[in-house]
Amino acid sequence: MPKLAPKSATKKSVTKKSVTKKSSARSSTKSTTKSTTKSTTKSTTKSTAKKPATKSATTALAKAPKVASAQTVKVAAKSPVQKGAAKKTAATTATAAPGLIAVGELAPDFRAVDAAGKTITRASMKGKSFVLYFYPQDDTPGCTVEACAFRDNRPKFEKLNCPVLGVSPDSSESHRKFDAKYSLGFTLLADAPGADGVPPVAAAFGVWQEKSMYGRKYMGIVRTTYVIDGRGRVAARFDKVKVDGHAEAVLDAVSTLGR
Repeated sequence: MPKLAPKSATKKSVTKKSVTKKSSARSSTKSTTKSTTKSTTKSTTKSTAKKPATKSATTALAKAPKVASAQTVKVAAKSPVQKGAAKKTAATTATAAPGLIAVGELAPDFRAVDAAGKTITRASMKGKSFVLYFYPQDDTPGCTVEACAFRDNRPKFEKLNCPVLGVSPDSSESHRKFDAKYSLGFTLLADAPGADGVPPVAAAFGVWQEKSMYGRKYMGIVRTTYVIDGRGRVAARFDKVKVDGHAEAVLDAVSTLGR
């Protein structure tokens, strides 16, 4: 029969095996821990090294929009002022068109021929008050109504020793026909346009202006009336005239002269 190994020897070998297993497990754990620690440390170090760059880039990006937005705010703050200034200028221009002669100022010298071919100047009217009214064209609806109103009030103007002179860019021949058709009986002056197409008397009194109709802009007479006193100065001025009741309003202004 084979001899059995002593019990103590078997226990020792088992013990040795378990010790060996434990030691290998410990070494495995240690090596795993170390490698994990190293890899974690490396990755942490790398990520830490990269983070400052990310932060600075983020900061730069964050700052850039702030600068842009500040500039935008400044521009937005300025633009309403500029718009307001532009509006103010436009309103001033509309109220007082350049070239119009102010009340109290000396009327410009002028020279024009009436329907009979007689030359009329400011000097020839010296010492008497007179009405100088500008209109766009003979025998058109608005101009006819205005002219007929001055015709109907002519005796009252004559009583005040204040002649009425109508001025347009029409020819003397056109004026003769207009006068004859409606029996006007007062002076119409032919403000013949020069080589540049501008009627000189209208330009001198500031009534040759830009006009607009149906979106089309063009130069023409803006309906305006001046009352000139005996000293040759502007006593009254009527701008952008509406023909209804206009002759009566001018008559009222003339009747107050010398009071």
